[in-house]
Amino acid sequence: MAAQMTDAHRRFLQVLMSHGIMEGSEARKLHKCCCEIHKVYYAHDKLDHFITTINSHLQPLFMQIRKGMSEGDGRAHYALVNLAETEITKLASDYAENELELFKKTMDLIMLSENGFASSTDILNLADQLKTKKMKKKEAEQMLKVFVENKWLSERNGEYTLHTRCIMEMEQYILTNYPDTARKCNICHTLAVQSQVCESCGTGMHLPCVRKYFKAQTEPRCPQCNTTWSCDIPGTDLRDSQSPSGTWRAEKSFTLSAR
Repeated sequence: MAAQMTDAHRRFLQVLMSHGIMEGSEARKLHKCCCEIHKVYYAHDKLDHFITTINSHLQPLFMQIRKGMSEGDGRAHYALVNLAETEITKLASDYAENELELFKKTMDLIMLSENGFASSTDILNLADQLKTKKMKKKEAEQMLKVFVENKWLSERNGEYTLHTRCIMEMEQYILTNYPDTARKCNICHTLAVQSQVCESCGTGMHLPCVRKYFKAQTEPRCPQCNTTWSCDIPGTDLRDSQSPSGTWRAEKSFTLSAR
């Protein structure tokens, strides 16, 4: 039998729903505050157990709080994902047909690129090629801002990639629809959009996973075929290009009423 949901669980879920995705340290702060507010048992190392209880009640709704990793710096994130649909049309309730087509074409550019990024110039050039309804470049620029605000895309210096939330929510869709380019990281076994790839056997790894795996190795070798790893090992100053915009503030979020 599933563990009983408390008001602390409900408040945690409510705040996470309002954000869509939350960085691990923020989720831990939220966990602590929810337990303190509702005077339920709190253990700092039991966040995943706390979330398991919530997930047991979300299962009939085909939803789940899933743990993932930022491709920028390897930090853990938690996101509420919809398990009922895996097609990109799950976004249809939020966007018009031509907006969805622009997103799909942007995803094509990102997934077919060598580095997991697409330039704003290349994306905007698609605006007048849409089959559903053509966009002006100004309209396309605005939609890119919306995709970033809604945490489907991330932008850095005019280059766009998939946000951590998008990767977590649409992993299966991406693996199914981009079989020639989408790969799972050999270390953490989750989808790797930005990655390094072994030239000999094609094994791919997230940049943070590469950094951690080869940290103590003087002569890095592929974990799969044992040949010399030819790519440069990332340093320790990786930036998280996919951090959610804005900072989550506990004092603001906790004004939400618990049911």
